Amino acid sequence: MSEAVKSKEAVLKAPFGPYLVAKGLLKPGQWEEARSRGDGDLADSLRALVGLGYLEEEALLRELSEYTGLPPAPPESLAEPLEAMEGLTYEFLKMNRLVPIGREGDRLEVALADPFNFGALDSLAQLTGLAIQPWLAVEERILRKVESDYGLGSRGLESLANNQFGELEAGGLDSLDELSSEAPVIRLLNFLVDRAVSLGASDIHVEPQENHLRVRYRIDGVLHERERLDKNFHAPLTSRVKIMAQLNIAERRLPQDGRINLKVGGRNLDLRVSTLPTTYGESVVLRLLYRDTLSWELSGVGVSPVQLKRILELIARPHGLILVTGPTGSGKTTTLYCALKQINSPDAKTITIEDPVEYRLAGVNQIQVNAAIGLTFASGLRSILRQDPDIILVGEIRDAETAGIAIHSALTGHMVFSTLHTNDAPGAVTRLQDMGVDSYLISSALTTVMAQRLVRKLCPQCRKPAKVDHDILARHGIQAEPGQYTIYAGGGCDECGQRGYQGRIGIFEMMEITDAVRELINQQSDTESLRQLALKQGMRTLRQDGWLKVQAGVTSLEEVLRVTSV
Repeated sequence: MSEAVKSKEAVLKAPFGPYLVAKGLLKPGQWEEARSRGDGDLADSLRALVGLGYLEEEALLRELSEYTGLPPAPPESLAEPLEAMEGLTYEFLKMNRLVPIGREGDRLEVALADPFNFGALDSLAQLTGLAIQPWLAVEERILRKVESDYGLGSRGLESLANNQFGELEAGGLDSLDELSSEAPVIRLLNFLVDRAVSLGASDIHVEPQENHLRVRYRIDGVLHERERLDKNFHAPLTSRVKIMAQLNIAERRLPQDGRINLKVGGRNLDLRVSTLPTTYGESVVLRLLYRDTLSWELSGVGVSPVQLKRILELIARPHGLILVTGPTGSGKTTTLYCALKQINSPDAKTITIEDPVEYRLAGVNQIQVNAAIGLTFASGLRSILRQDPDIILVGEIRDAETAGIAIHSALTGHMVFSTLHTNDAPGAVTRLQDMGVDSYLISSALTTVMAQRLVRKLCPQCRKPAKVDHDILARHGIQAEPGQYTIYAGGGCDECGQRGYQGRIGIFEMMEITDAVRELINQQSDTESLRQLALKQGMRTLRQDGWLKVQAGVTSLEEVLRVTSV
């Protein structure tokens, strides 16, 4: 063990979690929740603290530095490329979240995210034959440098392309199966998933083009092309994904869906896999679900204190129908899961039927739709009612049958949550009527409708003041008094990958079904009439809620206008 490690170990006088609690930085329950998310692993628990929003990453770094006596790594040492050291592998550094940042004689300077990982430091000393001088750094910067100095990079991808993948078509399925299990293909897939995690991407899109294979990552809701690979990668890479997701590698003419469970860099990760036949071959999309960083708090998804208070009152009722509306990828399911988490308890039976089951909830009975065997939302919902549930979540209301059963469930003593694809909250009523649901049933069962969108959050490191154009505000229906606030725009820095944004947050439009609204529903009034009444009763539109987040410096005006229409 190096002298640096010995001196570091000597300062660990008390467990770090209780240390944070004793300083008042955490509540005892918050530390326990982070530990449960980390499955007892300290590094994973610290990551969960940040993911849950209990402690900022920079603040955690400061506390680690004070606690261990280790200094933070100089920012320039993480930004400048360093020649890769022989004997150190990308996988080892990625797994242990550490990276060399400099060398002085027989001493190797290393940036690490977990100062308690003594085994990794010992291994590093043995691999290099050097004394180790540890420095602290946030995980994201370390992973970025590992990828830059030790990842595949363009040269690595070119060398992989030199494998004889072009001959596999003549070899048939046996050759394809064999090639998909070879180290270069496995390493390429690992590289793509690792890069997606380090970028904070929600999806990986692998798309065959005429002369190349395009790889794009959806980061904060926007697609970014990062890799353009040799076309010969396509078949073995697609087959590797299919094998891991337990799909049929011989079937290339029909869409397929599957799931992969992974642990990447110490993080629990679910990959939802979708394949789709296109002109130049199968397009593959992998959606990344980060199980260990979902906060499960409604306040964490962007609900304001006033909205939160009212939502908690509504979901505490014994029965009723609550709908969340918005397009695909707008965060509807996350909001519903957070609401379920609030009211789920040992004395209530909760059952969900979803397509797919995105997150696992302890104590909740979750059902995966399987249309191939006749398990649809409607048939599953009928069976759920025979299980005597108190709370029901229907992943999506897609047809009149499902809508009718959900509404009758709400009228017969069940609390029902579900989603609809509509542009705004008042439009949900019209959508149900168009499905053929009687207006008197809608008005009797429906409790509230909440529309939502996701907007990108400004990077706090590089946001910059922006000029307020009141003509633009007026043109988009935003009422604002001059000179009473400062708004910001995105800049661009290393922290956010020069995007100006980092992370996303929800904006919401909440329409409560009051007696006056029920009367309009029974009269089969149009969406605009419902909207005007809801506005008079205090409903805040998506754009208005977004404007409040613009004034708070959370997002930009351009971002709010991008995702809203009114």
